[in-house]
Amino acid sequence: MALTAATATPIMARMLTTTASATPSRISSIRFSPKPFLSSKLTFSSFSSNKAQAQRRFTTSRISATISTGDKLPESTLSYFDSAGELQTTTVSELTKGKKAILFAVPGAFTPTCSQKHLPGFVEKSSELKSKGVDTIACISVNDAFVMKAWKEDLKIGDEVLLLSDGNGDFTRALGVELDLSDKPIGLGVRSRRYALLADDGVVKVLNLEEGGAFENSSAEDMLKAL
Repeated sequence: MALTAATATPIMARMLTTTASATPSRISSIRFSPKPFLSSKLTFSSFSSNKAQAQRRFTTSRISATISTGDKLPESTLSYFDSAGELQTTTVSELTKGKKAILFAVPGAFTPTCSQKHLPGFVEKSSELKSKGVDTIACISVNDAFVMKAWKEDLKIGDEVLLLSDGNGDFTRALGVELDLSDKPIGLGVRSRRYALLADDGVVKVLNLEEGGAFENSSAEDMLKAL
């Protein structure tokens, strides 16, 4: 006959009852105690993986361009409207041959930093720059000549700075300074990165190239310091 709590002596019955009640607790302890430790390991691993992915996602490439100091500027044709309202074209060689020329580029006409700081700065400092031997100061943008004309009129600019249209971006691509803004919701497409360069007889002597549209080292003041 099997020994049960019902058939056992009182002392044995108490032992059987105690053993039966203790067993689930012991099994429960063995079953669940590792879980917090395993969960912690998985959470740490997942965090480490996500952190590494985030670091890779926000890594940016080094600022670079096809053109560099000591290089000859590539030939290209640019357009503008003269004071009589006639459409004209000029070439890079016409702007720079036998001259000291400052060419600076903006991502877009009428954009805030370009309109409030970059272009007005060169207009304001044009006399100082020319007193230091600069013959030509020109602003270049991947905009059509009509937009550049309207921008010039809006800012009431005279002949201090020549506003040039690189409408198809040919000169910008030749320099290797394209700025792709196609992912932005305002329709800018591919433009030029912001920069300022000093060329002597067509050879680049100073090149201050910005990261995208940043405005940190391409101002008129920066070029004055470089002269």
